[in-house]
Amino acid sequence: MSEPMDPQGAPETPQPEPQRPSLRSRLALHAHNLVHTHIDKSTWRIRLVALGFACLFGVIGGRLVYLGFKPEQQSLRRAASEAVSRPRPQILDRNGEVLATDIKVMSVFAEPRRIVDKDEAVELLTAVLPDVNAKELRERLGSRKGFVWIKRGIKPKEQEEVFRLGLPGVGFLPENKRVYPNGPLAAHVLGFTNVDNIGIAGIEKYIDGMGLNDLTMAGFRLDPADLKPVRLSLDLRVTHAIRDELIKGIDRFKAKAGAAAILDVNTGEIIALASLPDYDPNNPSDALEPLRINRMNVGVYEMGSTFKAISIAMALEANKVNLNSRIDARDSLRYGKFTIHDFHAQHRVLSVPEVFTYSSNIGTARMALMVGVEGHKAFLRKMGQLERLRTELPESAEPLVPRRWGELNTITIAFGQGLNVAPLQAMMAVGALSNGGQLITPTFLKRSEEEARANAPHVVRPEVSEAMRYLMRLNAEKGSARTVDIRGYFVGGKTGTADKIIRGHYAKDRVFTTFMAIAPSDKPRYLFLTLMDEPQASAETHGYRTAAWNSGVVTGKIIERVANMLNLPPRLDLPTQPFPLLAKLGYGYVNTPSKGN
Repeated sequence: MSEPMDPQGAPETPQPEPQRPSLRSRLALHAHNLVHTHIDKSTWRIRLVALGFACLFGVIGGRLVYLGFKPEQQSLRRAASEAVSRPRPQILDRNGEVLATDIKVMSVFAEPRRIVDKDEAVELLTAVLPDVNAKELRERLGSRKGFVWIKRGIKPKEQEEVFRLGLPGVGFLPENKRVYPNGPLAAHVLGFTNVDNIGIAGIEKYIDGMGLNDLTMAGFRLDPADLKPVRLSLDLRVTHAIRDELIKGIDRFKAKAGAAAILDVNTGEIIALASLPDYDPNNPSDALEPLRINRMNVGVYEMGSTFKAISIAMALEANKVNLNSRIDARDSLRYGKFTIHDFHAQHRVLSVPEVFTYSSNIGTARMALMVGVEGHKAFLRKMGQLERLRTELPESAEPLVPRRWGELNTITIAFGQGLNVAPLQAMMAVGALSNGGQLITPTFLKRSEEEARANAPHVVRPEVSEAMRYLMRLNAEKGSARTVDIRGYFVGGKTGTADKIIRGHYAKDRVFTTFMAIAPSDKPRYLFLTLMDEPQASAETHGYRTAAWNSGVVTGKIIERVANMLNLPPRLDLPTQPFPLLAKLGYGYVNTPSKGN
């Protein structure tokens, strides 16, 4: 057979069959393809990756630029927001008069990291703000903080002078400042705030405790327009009047200190309160001095013979005596090595009204012993005299109660020695004896009689309350309270004088005097209390330093001055039968002419 021919006619040369690559060669080829990319086949991938990296670095670069310019302002804004004092609601008196409010003031701050020359800044700033401590300012400017205060609440002139310095990193912020337009008037009730507008004492602290502080701490931004004013029970006009009369009385009787208050016996509202010496809450640096405490609520004292009203009411309520009962006061009362005397000793048997009008220690002690130690303690506890009085004011004092209470304690406590209570606490008890027998907790907030009596416990029978009003009125007519027997007002009252305890012993030359008065006695509306710490005897007082000659005189002046403000017009015709319950029980009452009639 002839060989195949190619197209040219030449015979075709046989080609060998291609050999298949080995397994090792194939694996090497795949590996090569994995790590090597042909440029012409992967351009789109490279571009995609490059674009991704460009976007990533663009975002990072943009963020770095943003953080380079913005964080200081953001941190400054945040720090300023946290540092600026928060708004507070207005505090008004019962008639809508402003007692406390916020005003906008400018404060100067610094950004320490932007201060170029800190020593120069300190020198310039303290030159225009001389009350700024240079050492403390240098420490603040040397800190790493982004925001520090230089001075809060600067004056417009100070702001202008700081602005003219042109210091970089020094600026101004508007913030709230608490002001008290009436100065020291009602200072012990209002309290005050710190530089951050946080309540430190009094009603200001009470407001924070009622939720304002919680809202701020939770981050809520409070708008002053949304804050409802807090309306107090105080009457600004009456508070001014009693403070003014108290100032005159302290000066007149050379007393160390004094206090006065007016309580609405039917609502428990404190209408006025003053305690001297006081302080200006606009500049409360003096508030912590011991002599400037609120003597009505924080101080605790032996209330002297004003406590006899409570003791006699206790004996009447326990049915141990009635107004016709006779008490032996012929001789001094001896108990062990102690002897109880009467200041106005009559050395005879006394009726219950005479025990009250002669302020007999012996007669009152004997009535308390009729009730007994446990009965005495139970009654005083019921009257709120053995536990701390709680009102809206955070500041209050615990009564000083005998640890071991025996018969001797009952004897002395009956006439006002051996138990120390806050004067406002004693007012609460006497208020209950005046208003028909309901113990109403005092309040510094405005409220109605219905609200006050809704949860007030009955502590004495109505006829016992009427008997105590009768005794207080009788005392103003014939007894030691004649200084408040003001024409047309049918006032009743009780004096109280207690020797002060100095170094554990009673000092005979230092006294604490109190005077309580109700008006009018037939249908009481207000209870007045005046106290004086260490009043002095003088020729005017005929050598006496007892309550009738000082606290009683001041109380009478207060009643005359504020009666019209309290809507207590004088009555030309006094009631002929002011005590109807006593009349039904067979006790008569005859009006005697009041002072000046």
